Amino acid sequence: PRVAGLPDVLFDHDGQITKRPIRALTLSALAPRPGETLWDIGAGSGSIAIEWLLAHPANRALAVEADAARAERARANAWALGVDRLEVLIGTAPSVLPEGPAPAAVFIGGGLSQDLLEALWARLPVGTRLVANAVTLESEALLAAWHSAKGGALLRIELAQAAPLGRRRGWRSSYPVVQWSVIL
Repeated sequence: PRVAGLPDVLFDHDGQITKRPIRALTLSALAPRPGETLWDIGAGSGSIAIEWLLAHPANRALAVEADAARAERARANAWALGVDRLEVLIGTAPSVLPEGPAPAAVFIGGGLSQDLLEALWARLPVGTRLVANAVTLESEALLAAWHSAKGGALLRIELAQAAPLGRRRGWRSSYPVVQWSVIL
């Protein structure tokens, strides 16, 4: 497909993946444009960075992942999906963020903290697009506070899929995701 939201089965992962519908909404909020760079913080399987790269051959992406096995998995996923230009840094943000030109967009999928948001806000130039997804109550509260202070859009995404329920089917809910998107 040429639009965001590749099937999850195309990515090797250990459960740390932004699932297809949430990934499509996240990439829509990140709004990749030709030639732009993304920082994908808490990259997990690398699915967001990989789909960013697939959006245009001139796009660049840098993934930050604290877990070495996940970082290697993100690299392997990128190669398997035909994008060999994913850069992967092992460590935690903000300490391992690269020097040099600022990205056009930043996605925080893991490792969300007050310190990270403060560091990004201090470092990134005006006009940078920032999108953060939260699943835990603590991360949700942090995003609500930053939304209140800095503006942007706060979205709560609740999805359910049909699943077997005895001899019938019912709705199996996923954890809700709170997404904050803002332009610095």
